[in-house]
Amino acid sequence: MEIKLTEPKLKGIRSLEECIFERQSVRSFKDKDIEIEKISQILWAGQGKKGGKKTVPSAGGTYPLELYVVIKRKGLFHYDSERNLLKCVREGDFGKDLAKASLNQRFIHEAPLNVIICADFDRTCNYYGKRGERYVYIEIGHCAQNIELEAVALGLGSVPIGAFYDDEVKKVLDLPKNIDPIYIIPIGYKK
Repeated sequence: MEIKLTEPKLKGIRSLEECIFERQSVRSFKDKDIEIEKISQILWAGQGKKGGKKTVPSAGGTYPLELYVVIKRKGLFHYDSERNLLKCVREGDFGKDLAKASLNQRFIHEAPLNVIICADFDRTCNYYGKRGERYVYIEIGHCAQNIELEAVALGLGSVPIGAFYDDEVKKVLDLPKNIDPIYIIPIGYKK
């Protein structure tokens, strides 16, 4: 199954400065689905296309990041930025398993959307050697900040999570061997 995403809106109702000011960590979410247009906008902000490049800077244009999303009660999806769509990896509700793999942080299961920023370090390290690792982590920070600010712009709350068991999250997401989970960002309407 594939879900075609909407084209990004390039003009919002809140200024960047307002979004920076309003951004805060939110760990309590309503049991309310996020509209597909908002999911689309969030994913575009994190790794979307803009011409031949993406929305975040990448050392040498190596683009090592891959976004996976867990949509509550729907399934696990991979974001295909080239075609602007979500590819279903598995149907089902994986929030509980993701929360368990993340030190039992309950709000991960409660969030209607979890964006998992993953990386293929070889894409950058094959070009830059060991220093490439640093560049990948820097790029992840750019991606996470874009996602969080876009969430605020859309009236949503989020929190970046780095506390999880890598191998367990990798297993829950059924990630390829070369892809590592780095950040989990639960997103939803604030309670």
